[in-house]
Amino acid sequence: MARQSKAQRILTPGQVWMALDRLAERAGMSPSGLAKRSGLDPTTFNKSKRITADGRERWPSTESVSKALAATNS
Repeated sequence: MARQSKAQRILTPGQVWMALDRLAERAGMSPSGLAKRSGLDPTTFNKSKRITADGRERWPSTESVSKALAATNS
């Protein structure tokens, strides 16, 4: 198996947000519904929260990701 370069193994914020969107979809809910089921504010996973005011990508918190995974038994 070919080795991946270090750059290929790094996740981007967009990939993490996409994974959260897919997790919500697989669970049959919206990102807002996933946030609520996770015990978070319903706006936690909104698209508007994914970019800072100055246009930089924002990472979801590891706590939010962990709660979303637990809420969907993933």
